[in-house]
Amino acid sequence: MSKILVFGHQNPDTDAIASAIGFSHLANQHFKLNTEAVALGAPNKETKYALDFFKVDAPRVIKSASSEGVDTVILTDHNEFQQSIIDIKELTVWGVVDHHRIANFATADPVFFRAEPVGSSSSIVTRMFKENQVDIPKKIAGILLSAIISDTLLLKSPTTHLSDRTTAQYLAKIAEVDFETYGLKLLKAGTNLASYLESELLNLDAKTFPLDKENVRVAQVNTVNINEVLARQAALEKAMQAEVEQNGYSDFILMITDILNSNSEILAVGKNNKKIEKAFGIQLKDHHAFLKGVVSRKKQIIPQLTKSYGKV
Repeated sequence: MSKILVFGHQNPDTDAIASAIGFSHLANQHFKLNTEAVALGAPNKETKYALDFFKVDAPRVIKSASSEGVDTVILTDHNEFQQSIIDIKELTVWGVVDHHRIANFATADPVFFRAEPVGSSSSIVTRMFKENQVDIPKKIAGILLSAIISDTLLLKSPTTHLSDRTTAQYLAKIAEVDFETYGLKLLKAGTNLASYLESELLNLDAKTFPLDKENVRVAQVNTVNINEVLARQAALEKAMQAEVEQNGYSDFILMITDILNSNSEILAVGKNNKKIEKAFGIQLKDHHAFLKGVVSRKKQIIPQLTKSYGKV
C-alpha cells in the first residue's frame, strides 16, 4: 500500500502536530493504512516542550507531497486549501479531521470527513480512539492532551466544549500528569517571545482567510505580558506591512493574547480599518485596540470579520 501523509496546517501549532501524530497512529492501527505524520513547519516552543516532555519525536517537516513521491494525504486541524500544503490541489485527500469552519474545500471523490465544533482536533481524534476501541499509548495521550490545553487555554477559552473537559481528564490519566500543573508549564513555555525576530513572531501561528474579495492574514501570539509585545510595535508594523505587500493581503491583524487574564490586544495594518473596527465595535488608536475577553481567533475573530467584510 502506498504511503499516505498526515499533516496539520502551515505554521503548525500544538494541535496541528498532535492531531496528525494521533490520527496517523489510529489510521495505521484501525484503518490499516500506511501513514506517516509530517508537518508543514517546525514545532514552536510550546509544541517542542510537549514533544520533549512526553518523548515524542517531532514529525519531519516537508514542503510538498510530490517531492515525497506521495499523491494521497490526510488533513488534520484544517480543511481550507490556502492553509495546507503547497500542492494540495494536485493531491487526493483521503480524509479530514478538523474543528474549524469548512471553506474553500472540494474533492473529486468521496472523502472521510470528521468535523466537530469542539476545542481542538485532538479532542476528536481521542474520541475516535475510544469509539474504535484502540488503546492510546501514553506518549500519544500526552501530546493529544497538550493540544487540548493549548487550544482551549486550560479549558478557559470560549471554544471549550463540555466534552473537552472529560476528554482532557481521560488523557491526563493515561499520560500520568496533573492537568493544571502540566498545563500551566506548557502554556508558559510558549510565551517566551523575546528571541524571535518580528518576521518570525508573525508566523508562529498565522492563517490567511478569504473574506469576501479580500485576503486577510490573522496571526496570534500568546504572552503573559501584552505590553512587552507592544513595545515592539514599530518593528512589528514594518514586518506586517512587508508581508501585506509581498503576499497581496488586504489586511494583516496580529492578536496578542494574555493567557493569564484571557484578553487580547489587536494590531492592524492594511486598508480596511473601518471594517475591522466595525467587526469588534472598537476604534483603532495608533493601529491597535484592546479586546476584553477575546482569546479565540476561530470563534471571536474570524466570524466577526467575515460578517463585517460583507460575506456571512
